[in-house]
Amino acid sequence: MAQQEFLYGLHAVQAVIEREPERILELMVLKGRTDDRLGEIINQARRFGISVQFCHRKSLDDKVGGEQHQGVVAKAKPARMLDENDLAGIVEKADKPFLLILDGVTDPHNLGACLRTADAAGVHAVVVPKDKSAGLNGTVSKVACGAAETMPFVQVTNLARTLKSLQDAGVWVIGTAGEASQTLYDTKLSGPMALVMGAEGKGMRRLTRETCDELIKLPMAGSVSSLNVSVATGVCLYEVVRQRQQ
Repeated sequence: MAQQEFLYGLHAVQAVIEREPERILELMVLKGRTDDRLGEIINQARRFGISVQFCHRKSLDDKVGGEQHQGVVAKAKPARMLDENDLAGIVEKADKPFLLILDGVTDPHNLGACLRTADAAGVHAVVVPKDKSAGLNGTVSKVACGAAETMPFVQVTNLARTLKSLQDAGVWVIGTAGEASQTLYDTKLSGPMALVMGAEGKGMRRLTRETCDELIKLPMAGSVSSLNVSVATGVCLYEVVRQRQQ
């Protein structure tokens, strides 16, 4: 694992300073930019004894590979990764576990969007396999708008084995697949559950699909065959929210 990473964007940087200021090694701010939001971040950083450097735009652009940094970049220690043991503790503490499993989502923009929606929907943890999946990085944090710092993000070695452990703990595992006969809206989603979303284009892997208790699909009326994974995730998570509130 890298010893340091660059986080960027107002929401992402402020979330880390507020929750884990010890992770921030240095704050870099666009020279000449003055606004209240950025000023608040600079003041917070200084209160925690974090060094603040004022830099030219090119210097910031180079740090983040040309991504939109909104005038603020933080050099930071990587966040601690959660594993299977942490997940077991999260499930045990939850009154009615609500988990999002992403099987092979490799695009950091999609992962960031999924984390943001999961946080808003009240998901207890987002679970991904260690291999062939996007991990937390600056792009994910920027897109997640602070949710990458609040949503428990669990990386597991063997996803099928993790799903079986969740089933043993009383969690119903529901996978999304185009070939499913039942739609999202015909399915009871109000109990302890883990929603499994497949990779962009390929869907869930065979072993993941076979381990699910139930398969569901989104009704598709138009000419496209599928939705972007982060959009489909949002639709599914909020149907769970709707059913749980009834």
